[in-house]
Amino acid sequence: MPDFEVVHLGPADHPESGDGAPAFTRPLVTDEFWEERTLSEVADGGRTILVFTPMIGSFVGKYIWDELDERDWADRADRLVGVTASTPYGISRFLDENEFPFAIFSDPGNDVAASYGIAHELDGMEGLGEPRVAFFALEPDLTVDAAWVATEWPEFPDYDELEERLGLE
Repeated sequence: MPDFEVVHLGPADHPESGDGAPAFTRPLVTDEFWEERTLSEVADGGRTILVFTPMIGSFVGKYIWDELDERDWADRADRLVGVTASTPYGISRFLDENEFPFAIFSDPGNDVAASYGIAHELDGMEGLGEPRVAFFALEPDLTVDAAWVATEWPEFPDYDELEERLGLE
């Protein structure tokens, strides 16, 4: 038995296949630097897998990035980029300490997650939120090709099925 309570988040109002993905501009962070970038700049010229995770350093976020690294998603996708409610400093430190090859957008206000319909407040912490775990496959024109969004916290996808859904098989 886990020593935490599973929380049912209910349905999300997120973009589905065929919908346009909300555009945004945020700091895009690597282990070396960060700079303001738009999603359309990142997605230009290739299919993009957009991964939303809870705050960097949480066991859920760490587990997801470990799994994606182990499965070589950075090499298997045209572009793989994350979004989290953490600050650029925290993301940069996390990527450096774990030697992850990923770039992650910093969204401390959780505005991007809200625009995707996947923001949720943390239990007992009014006004403090983070994104649900979510994966979106985006075409270069930012059309959503496929999506998977958690309905519980914590919840993880079946990665084999997710890879097939997102076209990473």
